[in-house]
Amino acid sequence: MKRLLNTSISRRAALGAGVAAAGALAMPAILRAQDRSIKVGVYGGYFKDSFDKHVFPTFTEATGIAVESVAEPTGEAWLVQLEQAARAGQAPADISMMSQVAMLKGQATDLWTPIDTAKLENEGNLLDQFVNKYPDGRVAGIGAVAWYITLVTNTDAYPQAPESWAALWDEANRDKLGLLALVSNSFLLEVTAKTFMGGTNALDTEEGQLQAFEKLAEVKPNVRLWYRDEAQFEQALKSGEIPMGQYYHDVTGLAAADGHPVRSTFPKEGGILDSGCWALSRASEKVEEAHIFIDYMSQPEIQALMSRQVGTAPTVSRDLLDLTEEEFAAVSSDIDPIIPRYDLYTSKADWLNQTWTETIAG
Repeated sequence: MKRLLNTSISRRAALGAGVAAAGALAMPAILRAQDRSIKVGVYGGYFKDSFDKHVFPTFTEATGIAVESVAEPTGEAWLVQLEQAARAGQAPADISMMSQVAMLKGQATDLWTPIDTAKLENEGNLLDQFVNKYPDGRVAGIGAVAWYITLVTNTDAYPQAPESWAALWDEANRDKLGLLALVSNSFLLEVTAKTFMGGTNALDTEEGQLQAFEKLAEVKPNVRLWYRDEAQFEQALKSGEIPMGQYYHDVTGLAAADGHPVRSTFPKEGGILDSGCWALSRASEKVEEAHIFIDYMSQPEIQALMSRQVGTAPTVSRDLLDLTEEEFAAVSSDIDPIIPRYDLYTSKADWLNQTWTETIAG
């Protein structure tokens, strides 16, 4: 099961943790000269290499449109560059893979050219949560890839897998946890709301948010490490030094396949499903090519190809995929997921960060 995802510095580093993507803004790779072309921004390093090798060539072969892939820096940095360039009428990339929070911030300046779903034969394949819309209903972006954060354990320390996120609060796990360090990439408020408050709708009000912070604060005695460096926690999980926590399902599966005593569990409340969107810069003149690209990437067979070769979870309905049980389990789950409240991380970012520092990670 050894795939390309052999390092914990991955697409998430670019999306959530704020680590600069490897090779950011390096010279783009042109697959082959064509009369038609499109510039596509994707997270740098292994992720871009995987797309260049396994995905973009199939698109060019099928459509005759050459892909010039551009390595993006971190999501927020790339957003700023796209906005500045758009004001000058330029597009560093025609279409880019963007985090959900960056999508919302780009909506505020009308950065994204609306996607005409009537031109997408495969739009109906997508799960609803992967269609990103402006407040007025225009489609701002289409789900590109997804991945899960799950409850992970060292199997030597925990012969039986935990069944619920509630295990993070169990007094038996004092000083045993590794959790992500930021409110905006750990999504632990959503975990708390889904586990103890009936669902993430409990976070609709500030009162509900404060209740979630109060409940989440109870987990602090159990946390040995609030981590920003994925590799640090991964190593501690493998060694058993920090035998439980939250981590990325696909990376944990790879570590297990390599013989390390680790497991990834989808709790009964669901894994945390994070994702990135394809979004079209308003400065791009390649609107037709962009629609062809998005439609191609939304095909079940291409989503399955990305699951196998890039390690991403599909954004289309499972029943449309030809993934085996083992292949699907390596990247995804049928359990209803926890969907992050991305809206809060734009509308209340400063307050959430301050409250997080004061009550949780400070």
